[in-house]
Amino acid sequence: MNNDEENIVWFAMRAPFCKELEAKRLLDKQAIENFVPMCYKVFEKNNKKRRELVPAVHNLIFVRTTRRIIRETKRTVPFLQYITMPDAGKNSPIIVPDIQMQQFISVSRLHNERLIYLTPEEINLAKGTRVRVLGGPFDGVEGVFVKVRGCRSKRVVILIQGILAVVVAEVKPDLIEVLSLIHISEPTRPY
Repeated sequence: MNNDEENIVWFAMRAPFCKELEAKRLLDKQAIENFVPMCYKVFEKNNKKRRELVPAVHNLIFVRTTRRIIRETKRTVPFLQYITMPDAGKNSPIIVPDIQMQQFISVSRLHNERLIYLTPEEINLAKGTRVRVLGGPFDGVEGVFVKVRGCRSKRVVILIQGILAVVVAEVKPDLIEVLSLIHISEPTRPY
C-alpha cells in the first residue's frame, strides 16, 4: 500500500448545515482525533442573557487521520466533506501541516473572548512580519504581525492558509520576537 495512504495528517473539512458538533461526536465515538474551534458568545432569550460555548466558524472541522481511514469514515458520516483546492486539474483535499494546527489549536483552546476568527477574504496577508510571542497566554505562538481592519493596533494572526485566520488579542511589542518577513501565497501541501 502507498505510504502516503498511511501518513497521519490534518484534513480541513466541512460539516454543512451546522453539523460540525454532530461530526465531532461521531468522530470522537470512532476515536478519530478532531478539532472544532470554539468561542463564547452571549445570547439573549426572554430578556435573559446567557454565555454559551459555540463553534467559532460554522461547518468547519479539522480531522487528524490517514487517507484510508478518512475515506472509510466518510462512508459512515456522509455529510462530512473535504475542503479542496484545485491542483493540476483536480480538486485535492487541503492538508494542514501539523505545526500550523498545533499553533492554531493552542490559541483557539483558550476560548479568549478577544480572539477574532476571519476567513481568507476578510484579511489581506500579502506581506507581513513573521513573529513569535514571548510570554503571556500565547507564549511560543508563531504568526504574522499585521494591522487588522477595525483595530487600532497591530495584532498577531495565526493563519491556516486558504481556510481561516484567528486574530490573537493585542500583544505588546516587548513580548514579540521578529522571525522574518514573509509573503503568504497559496496553501502548501506536504505531499
